[in-house]
Amino acid sequence: MTSPSPLATLDDVRRIAGLIRDRMKDDVIGRDDIIELVLVSLFADGHVLLEDYPGSGKTTLAKALGSSIVDDLPNDGIADFRRIQFTPDLLPSDITGVTVFDTATNGFSFRKGPVFAYVVLVDEINRTSPKVQSALLEAMAEKQVTVDNVSHKLNDLFFVLATQNPLDSVGTYPLPMAQLDRFLFKLTMKHVDRASELEVLRTYGTVRPVRDLPRVTRGEVVAGRRLVRERVQVAVPVHECLVDIAQALRDSKRTRQGVSTRSLVQAIPALQTLAMLRGRDYVSSEDVEYLAPPLFAHRLELMPGVQASELVKDVLKGPIDTLSRATLGGA
Repeated sequence: MTSPSPLATLDDVRRIAGLIRDRMKDDVIGRDDIIELVLVSLFADGHVLLEDYPGSGKTTLAKALGSSIVDDLPNDGIADFRRIQFTPDLLPSDITGVTVFDTATNGFSFRKGPVFAYVVLVDEINRTSPKVQSALLEAMAEKQVTVDNVSHKLNDLFFVLATQNPLDSVGTYPLPMAQLDRFLFKLTMKHVDRASELEVLRTYGTVRPVRDLPRVTRGEVVAGRRLVRERVQVAVPVHECLVDIAQALRDSKRTRQGVSTRSLVQAIPALQTLAMLRGRDYVSSEDVEYLAPPLFAHRLELMPGVQASELVKDVLKGPIDTLSRATLGGA
């Protein structure tokens, strides 16, 4: 069952986002805050890095997202969902695909790798070498892969959900800043609360009733992205606030390297999407304050002993106060 009618208003986009949210919440218990930020990233055309514990539900969450989206481009050779397990012996061609010789045609053809999917789960991204990690850079930034000097386009929807374990450092490679900067958010998945964990145990092994929840099409998500960019207003003081936050982070004595301009550009659609999800057609200071830690913390190179999220929260106060006064003054 899929959702009907084309998108024309922000209410339509909220409806589409709500359908995806409902399917994800039906499969994943106690992760409402993570689900909201994944939705923000999806409609903001970003990617998400999940730092999580083993068995925390990351694969279930990614599969629930992938199963929420119906392919409306049949026979395009692109799957709804693919999972790539990163291991030390992985090769770049295992991700992007490879050119093979076809004896039937006596020529070469490109065999698509698992990166050709709408939603891609990259499991334990830090368990493979930087050479393999870099195979994702072009895909995440430009939505294409280049093999044997030939570029192959990915779908407009292309969305990466990557995971890494925060505790296990044996056999891992730190992600370079260029890779981290491709992720819109880095989210830390803590253990679910007691009530949610009890619910998981209570329902384990039971036959759950089949719920035919509506799904959305690939085209609806892509159209929703465009509508959010067009219809949600971003005032000049919001731009100034973002630049002031970035400058404060760069100037801090606790920082070795500050955030990039790319992060500020990526912040705009994320803020627009959050505003849309919360029923507004304009970005507010509350949106900036809520998204700043997952937007900026992972992009910082810090002095020893400094917590990135705490630093971001420390520098927010001044720019947020200025934005709030400017917003009130313009109201």
